[in-house]
Amino acid sequence: MTLDPATVMERLEPLYGRPVNTPNGDPLAELVLTILSQNTADRNSGRAFTSLLSRFDSWVAIANASPGAVVEAIRLGGLAQQKGPRIQAVLQTVAERTGGDFSLDFLARMELEEARSWLRSLPGVGPKTAACVLLFALGKPAMPVDTHVERVSKRLGLIPQSMSAEKAHAELESHVEPDDYYRFHMLLIKHGRRICAARSPACGRCPLSRGCPASLVPVPS
Repeated sequence: MTLDPATVMERLEPLYGRPVNTPNGDPLAELVLTILSQNTADRNSGRAFTSLLSRFDSWVAIANASPGAVVEAIRLGGLAQQKGPRIQAVLQTVAERTGGDFSLDFLARMELEEARSWLRSLPGVGPKTAACVLLFALGKPAMPVDTHVERVSKRLGLIPQSMSAEKAHAELESHVEPDDYYRFHMLLIKHGRRICAARSPACGRCPLSRGCPASLVPVPS
């Protein structure tokens, strides 16, 4: 039996609960936080974000600061030498395109693909970062695919093993109902962190082992 996304969510919800999306309404803050979260634990990226906002009193101050000052402000989040310049480049581009307004609220009024394209045109913004802004800040139906979602989806056979992370966004969006994007995303992240780990998946206590092509649980003969 091959598992479909609806069955996957139904089996995971008793274990993790039913996620409910409450968009935060601040797409620029979500954009910066998502950049900080790349290849970093949520706790550390959150601390780096708090440190950044406590060090500078506005987005314009961050955009115009010396690169070293921004790097120092976010150092505890990891990969600061890469993320600092990226954040400043994004903020400077936003300032140019909005006339220094630093507001991305207009994205809420755009059609989904138009808003996605606008975000993807920013320096260093890929499909995951754009999807996070659309889903978490604006409540638009976009599917962020992080390392956990990608790994679990491939083990379940929902997407091919050879598929790139970039292509996985569109592929999973085509298999999951738009209203379930947030639910699917959050459930697979929790499952990837707690049971379907990268190196030692705990298949013996996984509610998806029956029907999972990658399960290490023996199938009764």
